[in-house]
Order: sequence, then C-alpha cells, then structure tokens
Amino acid sequence: RRDSFAFRNAEGRRIRDLEGQMKADNLHSEAESYELKWAGERDADQYKKEMAQERRDSFAFRNAEGRRIRDLEGQMKEEDQHNEHESYELKWAGQRDADQHKKEMAQERRDSFAF
Repeated sequence: RRDSFAFRNAEGRRIRDLEGQMKADNLHSEAESYELKWAGERDADQYKKEMAQERRDSFAFRNAEGRRIRDLEGQMKEEDQHNEHESYELKWAGQRDADQHKKEMAQERRDSFAF
C-alpha cells in the first residue's frame, strides 16, 4: 500500500511537472505569436506611412510639373502674341508704304500732265 501511495505521488508529480512544462510552452508560444503579430502591425504601419509619403511626393511632383508646363505654355502664348503683333505691324507698314507709293505715283502722274 505504501508503494502504491509512493507510485501515485510520483506519478502525480510527474504529470503536474509535464502539465507545467506544457503550460510554459504554450505561454511561450503565445508570447511569440503576439510578438510576431505586433511586428507585423508595425511593418504594416510603416508601409502605410511610406505609401502616404510616396503619394504626397507624387502630388508634389505632379503639381510642380503642371506648373512648369503652364509656365511654358504661357511663355509660348506670349511669344505667339508678340509674333502676331509684329506680323500686323509689318503688314500695316507695308500697307502704308504702298499707300505712300500710290500717292507718289499719282502726284508724279499729275505733275507729268501739268507740263
């Protein structure tokens, strides 16, 4: 009987030790799982921050590029207007020269009839 109590006592201790070890293993595994989860969340947050920064940089680049293009278009429009104005000035100068030439020719014709 004494041997039976000793055996049951030893067997109970062995089982409690085994259960304790399993519980410690489970706690360790659970802690590792949480650490991995939190690391993944940190990585996801970092990725979101990087994507937001890239998006802001993209907007800034597109804004700067749009401004550069608008400035270039403005310069080209200004040059076109200047060239068009110059063309009109030359046309009007040519018309004035032609009118002057006609007046001179008419005067010469009148002068030739006067003699």
